[in-house]
Amino acid sequence: MHVVLAGGGTAGHIEPALALADALRRHDPSCGITALGTERGLETRLVPERGYELALIPAVPLPRKPTPELITVPGRLRGTVRAAQDIIERVQADAVVGFGGYVAMPAYLAAKRAGVPIVVHEANARPGLANKIGARYTDYVAVSTPDSKLRDSRYIGIPLRRTIATLDRNAVRPEARHYFGLDQRLPTLLVSGGSQGARRLNETVQAIAPRLQQYGVQILHAVGPKNELPHVDDIPGMPPYRALPYLDRMDLAYAAADMMLCRAGAMTVAELAAVGLPAAFVPLPIGNGEQRLNAQPMVKAGGGLLVDDAELTPDWVLQNVLPVLTDPRRLWDMSRSAAEFGRRDADELLVGMVYEAIEASRGGRRRG
Repeated sequence: MHVVLAGGGTAGHIEPALALADALRRHDPSCGITALGTERGLETRLVPERGYELALIPAVPLPRKPTPELITVPGRLRGTVRAAQDIIERVQADAVVGFGGYVAMPAYLAAKRAGVPIVVHEANARPGLANKIGARYTDYVAVSTPDSKLRDSRYIGIPLRRTIATLDRNAVRPEARHYFGLDQRLPTLLVSGGSQGARRLNETVQAIAPRLQQYGVQILHAVGPKNELPHVDDIPGMPPYRALPYLDRMDLAYAAADMMLCRAGAMTVAELAAVGLPAAFVPLPIGNGEQRLNAQPMVKAGGGLLVDDAELTPDWVLQNVLPVLTDPRRLWDMSRSAAEFGRRDADELLVGMVYEAIEASRGGRRRG
């Protein structure tokens, strides 16, 4: 069996694809995996690091919404679809699984031409254009939220790395806090604006950090690789403030933390729910509003707080985040609510859908 994965561009598309690749290999170590990508995406680094084949096709940016520019897409896509079809035919793909982004649209069109079954996974609450179109070509559509608008879809969650999906935060917490040089006893706030960081979050946390420390809260802060690290000297008797450019062990960061202040990318929301870590979500104020929609189900379930980017201030953190961090009972309640909403088995469920699509296709060919 050989499966082509189309989920390039951002980590939010690539990580679920790689989690599926890992799950497919657990089921069948001989399963062939080829990931489609473009030379401008993070997949050029992430896919080879995980040991999977990466095949590059030309990038054709798609409008996020139907616009006059949309009528130019078919012409611009023609060569890219041909390149994707060449790859699908070269590896004799049994299925194409798309996760949205630049490479998904040509992959869907190429698979349809080649007669290869398609599986679609949509991570965001508000689906992108590529997946809206891809969902028209298949009965196998998986979504990350029960509120998704994609037709005839199955709610499975988002495939996660096994280090996250199997994480026991309580069991790993002593190791995690030792790893980051944190106090074993103090409430811990984890802060991250995603892989590149977020200036609004960084500036707010740096301004409020001394007050949080005065209340006995320690901070683990991923500022982003391109952002300046705050100059922080540990003060004797004060809780630690650990500022790092990047967290390469998010499993340990989640285990070390009692609460997180973060953006609301689909992957972040899914991981926090899966591990039962409460969060204060600050949706990215640009785009089509999907980050707010991503966070709302977990917030509604009682596992998180939600604040607009413009409303995130040091005072808001003091009035809303600090009371949670200093109340063990409230932390426990929010953690339980987050975990009840979380899904840890999406990778296995998506593997099942891939096998279903392949078997249905083979049965159809036999009957034909």
